[in-house]
Amino acid sequence: MFRFVFAAAALLVATAVAGPLDRAYSHQQNPDAHAQIVSYENVLKDDGHYNWSYETSNGIAAHEDGLGAHAANGAFSYTGPDGVLYRVVYVADENGFQPQGDHLPTPPPTPEHVFKTLDQIRANPPKDQKDFSLEALDATIARLRKN
Repeated sequence: MFRFVFAAAALLVATAVAGPLDRAYSHQQNPDAHAQIVSYENVLKDDGHYNWSYETSNGIAAHEDGLGAHAANGAFSYTGPDGVLYRVVYVADENGFQPQGDHLPTPPPTPEHVFKTLDQIRANPPKDQKDFSLEALDATIARLRKN
């Protein structure tokens, strides 16, 4: 019985001591835990257009403008653990989420032989494919040239 009481007391003391240490460690790891919202705006118009924005006391900021679920343009920024301000500008539409930022990796350029092949397909479109679309092919070529 003495061993049980001693073990329980030791566990209680260890828990009491570890609690404050854990909170101090947690606060050191996440200094943004107590950030507050400095500004916030959310506007929804009758025609489906919307815009929202917010900024926090620790320098995080974001905004977005859009039309329903069809398209959105926005940006967000934050200071990373390395002290650098990171900013991402994005478009989200029928082509997906398209972020841009100096810190983001970019795809390699499209090889020229791919453009030649697509130009050949455009010059001689398949006649037996009902779902083939020159407009879609042109959009793909334009998107690849933009990158």
